[in-house]
Amino acid sequence: MGFGVFIHRSDSIYDDSPAERYQFPRQYLGRVEGCTGDWIVYYEPRKVEATRGYFAIAKVERVIPDTATPGMYLALIEPGTYLDFPNPVPFSGAEGVTERGVLNSEGRISGRAQSAVRPLSSSDFNRIVGLGLREEAPFLPRIGDAPAFPGLREMETPSVLEQVRERISYVSSRIVRDRIFRRTVLRAYDERCAVTGLRLINGGGRAEVDAAHIRPVEQNGPDVVSNGLALSGTAHWMFDRGLISLSDTLEILISTRVNDQESVRSLVYKDGYARPPLRPVERPHPHFLQWHREHCFKP
Repeated sequence: MGFGVFIHRSDSIYDDSPAERYQFPRQYLGRVEGCTGDWIVYYEPRKVEATRGYFAIAKVERVIPDTATPGMYLALIEPGTYLDFPNPVPFSGAEGVTERGVLNSEGRISGRAQSAVRPLSSSDFNRIVGLGLREEAPFLPRIGDAPAFPGLREMETPSVLEQVRERISYVSSRIVRDRIFRRTVLRAYDERCAVTGLRLINGGGRAEVDAAHIRPVEQNGPDVVSNGLALSGTAHWMFDRGLISLSDTLEILISTRVNDQESVRSLVYKDGYARPPLRPVERPHPHFLQWHREHCFKP
């Protein structure tokens, strides 16, 4: 077992769903199998416009042949392990490349950096995850949230392996994951409710909007932005109880069980459509919206 990097593009030709599966050809089978039971970092190449760089982590549960596509395989992601970074990490910065393992003996970037699947050292994993979770500009949490993850220089554990264990323990906590999910979703939606347009900031500087899972965690919903919506308290309450939902085109659906249809219609956007994030990859995914309509929404 060992850490790895999986390259994924938002416009990928492969049948990828980063929070659930990663499709790859036979040539990478050995490398992917080497990551089974361990954590990987997702990376979007620099040649992709507005690249996210290193943008998420997940744990590989097992590898199986893709029966629908001969010669292809699927790395299945362990449910509940995928997590978007609140702060995507660039390939390089002021101190050089973030992933030191792509350098050759002369300190130059080698062809290894082009490999779609590659091993990742503990120190590189530790560095990337630390930067991805770090809060340089504090994003005020709700009362009761877990404390912010410490920065790289603030950690006093004596070894890289101990730091890695601490980071993995941290991102495995449900309280912490909820807090990180809230940060990533609210930033994607500019702290504005997707269905009402409300953007309320209280006196303490905290956004009064929730990060709602479209498919709940209890129903194997992943902590990925495309499974999230920024919703005001009332909208969140109605969404969770199936009184409102969204079509694949983001039309706001109102249940016939709502006893005051006019009041609800006056609350949501006048044209009847929710407002998604600007980045296509962060838009609510039809897969999750369909789940909500079929298992939660009351037509």
